[in-house]
Amino acid sequence: MKCVRCKNKGVIYLKRHNAAFCQDCFLYYYKNQVKRNIKRHKMFDKKDKILVVISGGKDSMALWHVLSSEGYNATGMYINLGIGEYSDKSQQVVENFAQKNGLELIVKDIKKEYGLDIYKLSKLLKRSTCSICGSIKRYLFNKVAYDGGFFAVATGHNLDDEAATLLGNVLSWEEGYLARQSPVLESTHPKLVKKAKPLYTLTERENLFYVLINKIEFLHDECPHAIGAMSILYKEVLNRLEEESPGTKQRFITSFLEKGRRHFQDIYEKVELKECISCGQVTTTEICSFCRFVQISKQDA
Repeated sequence: MKCVRCKNKGVIYLKRHNAAFCQDCFLYYYKNQVKRNIKRHKMFDKKDKILVVISGGKDSMALWHVLSSEGYNATGMYINLGIGEYSDKSQQVVENFAQKNGLELIVKDIKKEYGLDIYKLSKLLKRSTCSICGSIKRYLFNKVAYDGGFFAVATGHNLDDEAATLLGNVLSWEEGYLARQSPVLESTHPKLVKKAKPLYTLTERENLFYVLINKIEFLHDECPHAIGAMSILYKEVLNRLEEESPGTKQRFITSFLEKGRRHFQDIYEKVELKECISCGQVTTTEICSFCRFVQISKQDA
C-alpha cells in the first residue's frame, strides 16, 4: 500500500484512518498529532517548564523524546517504586536516555528517601499494590512539579489507556473520575500543578512504531502487578470493537469529551480541597494519603 501523503511505499497502516504512511510521513503525522493536541487544549508553550513523568515504557519514552526534539523545555521524572528488578531495569533505561540526549532527569526513590515499601503498605492497609503506587505517584508528581516551579506535568497516557479508563468509569458510573477525565486538568488550587496528556489521540501501536523508528531504548516488560488488572480486560474488549469498527476508541473518547464530560463538571468543581496539616500539599482530608503512608511505615519499622 502507498503512503497517503507522499505516495511512496507505506510501512505502517492505520486502520482507523484508512491510511498508510512511509517512515518519514508517519513521523510527520505523529508529531503533528502531538503539537495539535498541545495547541488545541492549550496544554503549555515552549517557554514553559514541563515535568514529564517517565516510567521507561514506550509511551513515556516517546513523549519525552518528541517534546524535547520539538523544542519544549521538558525535564524527566522517574519514581523508583521498589518493584524489584522491574524498577531497577526501568530506572537504568531512563537514566541511559537522559545521559545520551543531555536531558535533565529527576529521580525519586520512595524507599531510600521516604522509607516506603509498597508491599508492606499493601498488607497493612489491605489495599492493592496498584492503589498504593497510584497514590504515591500522584503525590510526588505534583509535589516535585510544584516545588520545582514547573508549569505542567505531562504524562504518556495514550488513546488505548484513555478509552479503557473511560469504559471502566462508565461501567461503574464513577462520577468523580468521569468529571476529571480530560486531556488537560487545569489547576484548581495554588498548589496543584496542571496535568496534560499530549498523546491521548495516539495508540500504543503508534507509540511503539515511533520509538522503534527513532531507535529509542525502552523497557519491554509490563509491571508484574498489571497481570489480572481490569484495565487489561477493558482494552481487550475495546480492541475487539476496534477490529470490527475501526475508530471506535477515538469516537468513544471524542464524544465523551464533546458531549458527556460537561454533565459531570459540577462534581469536579464542588470537591473541597484542603492543605495537608503535615506537608502542606493539597488533599481532601486533614492528612494526605502520602503522609499517612510515611507515618504507618515509621510505626511498623
